[in-house]
Amino acid sequence: MTGWTEGIQNAIEYIEENITEELDIHKIAEKACVSAFHFQRMFNALCGITVGEYIRNRRLSLAAQELAQSDARVIDVALKYGYDSPDSFTRAFTRFHGISPSAAKMNGANLRSFARVRIKLVLEGGTMLEYKIVKKEQFTVMGRVRTFNVETSYAEIPKFWDEHLGSDHSKIVCGMYGVCMDSDGKEFEYMIADNYLPWNEVPEGYVTKVIPAGTWAVFPCRGELPKSLQDVNTRIWSEWLPSCKDYKLAGNYNIELYATIAENPDDCYCEIWIPVEKV
Repeated sequence: MTGWTEGIQNAIEYIEENITEELDIHKIAEKACVSAFHFQRMFNALCGITVGEYIRNRRLSLAAQELAQSDARVIDVALKYGYDSPDSFTRAFTRFHGISPSAAKMNGANLRSFARVRIKLVLEGGTMLEYKIVKKEQFTVMGRVRTFNVETSYAEIPKFWDEHLGSDHSKIVCGMYGVCMDSDGKEFEYMIADNYLPWNEVPEGYVTKVIPAGTWAVFPCRGELPKSLQDVNTRIWSEWLPSCKDYKLAGNYNIELYATIAENPDDCYCEIWIPVEKV
């Protein structure tokens, strides 16, 4: 657990030490010894916000301190914290603090502070997270793919599902899988898919993807969606992976299996598949 915690904290320290510089998600993730794809999911699950949101909030918090405690000009502070123009800085600053940068320089101005994150993984209770380690052969899926930005994916992917299930696409692909595949660390592909039947043609607008053979940690999720899925996902990152001594993260993808979608939300069953390999 110590190594896992230290890795995440090293990444946060790197962000803090370079908060006024251009930050690259790959370099940040290197400090945690994981890929950018997995680091962003880990950070979001543990902290409740994206890496990008954390960086923006910290910059705006520090910018406010500088404006309130010095004679620095608004334009200089804006440039220092990564904004191309005073206008874009003013909009972001006002959304965050509720007042303009100029108002922040006034005596007694009310400002919001966003503290740096310090990761502490605490063992609580005696609850168990059910899982199994499964080896799977290579298989191919077919479905619809859309590219999502990491920053907005939590809100946009459910819309993709609603659009899919409310259209004729659901007659071609019912949605057995939700497959996340890394693109460049900032964006990723998400695929609503079924198993590919090679004797069938691939319809226009659909693609196939080969899922490599490998070892998977499979976590069951029971109950109302998406809550049960999100709850288990958070526990994977905050409980299972930090305490797992036998396996480490493998490929830059993961799979959601939707096995039973029932009318009664409590009867829904799905799984999260995380690719792993022996340490």
